[in-house]
Amino acid sequence: NTFYDQDLNAFNVIAEIPGSDPKLKEELVMLAAHFDSWHARTGATDNAAGSAVMMEALRILKATGLPMKRTVRIALWTGEEQGLLGSRAYVRSTFGSPTDTTAPQKPAYDKFSGYFNVDNGTGKIRGVSLQGNAVVGPIFTDWMKPFNSMGTGTVTIRNTGGTDHGSFDGRRRPALQVHQRSSRGDCELGGACIVTVRAEIRRLHHVGRESDRTSRQLEPSGVERRGE
Repeated sequence: NTFYDQDLNAFNVIAEIPGSDPKLKEELVMLAAHFDSWHARTGATDNAAGSAVMMEALRILKATGLPMKRTVRIALWTGEEQGLLGSRAYVRSTFGSPTDTTAPQKPAYDKFSGYFNVDNGTGKIRGVSLQGNAVVGPIFTDWMKPFNSMGTGTVTIRNTGGTDHGSFDGRRRPALQVHQRSSRGDCELGGACIVTVRAEIRRLHHVGRESDRTSRQLEPSGVERRGE
């Protein structure tokens, strides 16, 4: 590996298909994923996979040759692992403060139609969290009907967090994170998987306590344990 120290700034990658409808082309639909990763990992699952999915989606739209009524923009964010830095910077410069909903709105605020985010690994897409936006629920239910037989169709009103759609949602812009089947194969991210992971953490914690209790019982009397 090579470390490039000529420029230590981080950058977002932005591209778009311009809208063609005279009345709607200034409106914006975004699809995005973060392309940064933890320095000690390869980053293939988190989140080169999500970046590849979104790039392929835009490629397909372009390859169809069909004119997009609204502008469709892809963003590959930097700094997600350090606190959504890339997406927050984009929201701040485009719409206004990503954390202060009382801050002044910028002109692009009212021309934003929606944001779709992928950041849950390599599993099949199963559904979407509506972030409390019940009005769009029927739209996504209809969209997913052709894929119901493949296991896609979950539409939940619940929020999900921890990734870049939160920067947009925090500014009250419509932003959604899709659900994906996890690598464990027995749960789906965005709800049930969280329950499974928490149960596993509790189990391991219990096993650790039992193991520690057993080690205490096996210690010779008079031996003092340190470092606790």
